[in-house]
Amino acid sequence: MSSTSREADLGADRLGPSKITPLQARTAANAPAPQAHGIARNPGMKLDLGFMESMRSVNRSALERRVASLTKRRSIKADNQAAWLLRAVACMDLTTLNSNDTDERVRRLCAKAVNPFRRDVVEGLGIAGEKIRPAAVCVYHPFVATAVDALRGSGIHVAAVSTAFPHGLTPLPTRLQEIEASVSDGADEIDVVIPRGLVFAAKWQDLYNEIVAMRAACGEAHLKVILGTGDLATLRNVMLASMVAMMAGADFIKTSTGKESVNATLPVGLAMVRAIRAYFEETGYLIGFKPAGGISTAKASLDWLVLMKEELGRRWLEPDLFRFGASSLLTDIERQLEHHLTGHYSANHRHAMG
Repeated sequence: MSSTSREADLGADRLGPSKITPLQARTAANAPAPQAHGIARNPGMKLDLGFMESMRSVNRSALERRVASLTKRRSIKADNQAAWLLRAVACMDLTTLNSNDTDERVRRLCAKAVNPFRRDVVEGLGIAGEKIRPAAVCVYHPFVATAVDALRGSGIHVAAVSTAFPHGLTPLPTRLQEIEASVSDGADEIDVVIPRGLVFAAKWQDLYNEIVAMRAACGEAHLKVILGTGDLATLRNVMLASMVAMMAGADFIKTSTGKESVNATLPVGLAMVRAIRAYFEETGYLIGFKPAGGISTAKASLDWLVLMKEELGRRWLEPDLFRFGASSLLTDIERQLEHHLTGHYSANHRHAMG
């Protein structure tokens, strides 16, 4: 299926030259994730080793050439750039995953998510009525209840990292209990990590069974499966792990924990979105994608948005199918938006995170 016909089938619009597309309303953070996002939730499928075998061949050189062409041949400027940067904010999981996190730090981050821009920037851009906000706040399990309370009624989701983040090396029952505890506290999105050793050993059935169990433990909460791509060594491993995660029922596949030595890179992202495209063409189900780790500049966010638009189409520029995992990205986007209005860059402290 061509990218053009795929976009037509999905009823995709194009971003206008200076129009900001309002986001659909979302339910309160402490409510169960609704099933009617406009897409059918991925039910998974039986592990199909034949389908996986057809995806084994990954040409790194070709992927790198494609990425280079995507980032160099498009130049997004002026009002168009501002609109795309606002789209990046709307697709952001605003994240704090530090060893020194506290309830108060999480409350401040949630306050920033509810009001991500200074009032003068909002008025200058003419977006006062749009409520453009990050899609979710992502925290460790001990802070889920704090985030749920702080975001109540805002429509911003609460995501919890679970399953012995960032390595996933505790016993499976312990990891499942952590998922259940986060859901019980109100998280409506769960970011889980896979044990990378199962990929290296090609224990695909074991990996599939673990993710199926995680999906069951999530209940109505949406499941994002973190592959830890910086640890997987090869793009072939990334592709195969992506396919197993989707077959097991993942709602999103995610690049990294942010704790690896190498996190989200565009060639890895391209391999993963092509896995998503192949799964869609095979099953008809749309799977979300979340790059995370090291995406800290407005320019980098534009590169990722262009990748999604060119490879998967306009429909994957909505927060129900695309997220950035980011902690400092919002600050740089704010600085770029202020520069768009004033022609001057401001200091970071004028765009405090809390």
